[in-house]
Amino acid sequence: MLTVHAADAVHGAPGGADSVAVDGGVVVAVGAYGELTAARPQARVRRWSGLITPGLLNEAAPVLLEAAYHPDPREADELGTEPLTGDALTALGMDDARWGASARRGLQRMLRHGTTAVRGPFTRPAVRTAVARSGLRVHAPGPVPGRPASLDPLAVVAEPGEAFATALTVGGPADLAVFGVADLAALRAEGAGSCVATVLGGRLVFRRS
Repeated sequence: MLTVHAADAVHGAPGGADSVAVDGGVVVAVGAYGELTAARPQARVRRWSGLITPGLLNEAAPVLLEAAYHPDPREADELGTEPLTGDALTALGMDDARWGASARRGLQRMLRHGTTAVRGPFTRPAVRTAVARSGLRVHAPGPVPGRPASLDPLAVVAEPGEAFATALTVGGPADLAVFGVADLAALRAEGAGSCVATVLGGRLVFRRS
């Protein structure tokens, strides 16, 4: 569906550009809201407050999904809400079904942090299935960056741009994140927890209520 995402600014776009038009899973235009909507009067418009950027890449996804358990909200009283590792994970006696459910919750948490891509590989079948069904892009294995694993890809890089999964360009994938900040300096300070929306392949997959 043809959609114009309008915000306060678009990272890396020419001055005055505050909107991105996407058709299906592709970015078809970046520019000023008035220009984009005048040329596409039939487009659905989604208005956001903040900064539109490319979606983020979480390079530590194998660790976060295959070496940590993401508790079900119904387990919060017993297990808390943060991922469990080490002895706490071992004590759970994980099986494939539980690994799959944990991975689905972990992937949802990643989407809430503006993540649109992860770096593999994934060795657990249940986790591979969850990742495939999530629609997240899977990047090929690369050099281990030596950074701590975090659901917030911005927390482990020096500059936000290092965590972008792709460039936001016309003809490129419509994988976007919208953060409730004014610029990259504020994004560096606030982190990916400031995400208000995530668009993956042109689909709105997360919207902060």
